[in-house]
Amino acid sequence: MPETLRVATTELVERAAGLAASGRRVLLGITGPPGAGKTTLARTLVGALGPELAVLVPMDGFHLADTTLVAWGSRARKGALDTFDVGGYVSLLRRLRDQREPYVHAPEFDRASETSLGSALPVPREVPLVVTEGNYLLSTTGEWAEVARLLDQVWFIDVPDDVRVGRLVRRRESYGSDHAEALAWATGSDQVNADVVAATRGRADLAVTLAG
Repeated sequence: MPETLRVATTELVERAAGLAASGRRVLLGITGPPGAGKTTLARTLVGALGPELAVLVPMDGFHLADTTLVAWGSRARKGALDTFDVGGYVSLLRRLRDQREPYVHAPEFDRASETSLGSALPVPREVPLVVTEGNYLLSTTGEWAEVARLLDQVWFIDVPDDVRVGRLVRRRESYGSDHAEALAWATGSDQVNADVVAATRGRADLAVTLAG
């Protein structure tokens, strides 16, 4: 079971700084269910350390295109395990660990358009800490099982369901959905995914509740 802490974000920044000072490249994963605050925490860590020490590579850059999901009849389940290019994500993590290339270019997911932008994030070889965040970093399903093996540490974010769902509803509303549609997505497709992610919590190195 993971070490469980209620901590301020500043303490997690200090932990991340320690990883960056380890003398080798470290891959840190931030996971948790949809709406847990993974992206916010990951950006905070990377922003606090600066571009010479840390870079963010989100798992969401490997969302399959909507055209593919529509063709496969999976568009309504976008965000589920099988709606990502897991092979591409695993390949990227291996390249990041190897540090053989001067730069590795990672994709970025644009939430407003719900599309992935290929090669949008350059990762210099000399940056010691790579932070990656996403729902399924601890999954043991198929090729997803390889992800955790490539990460040095994985931190799981705990957050009350009512807080998490409220965030998801507001997020989808900000992209143009009406309240009913946003709530249906947050308590439907996103909730199914959240249940899958919650089952992986026990494999994390650290489970955190953010205290500020």
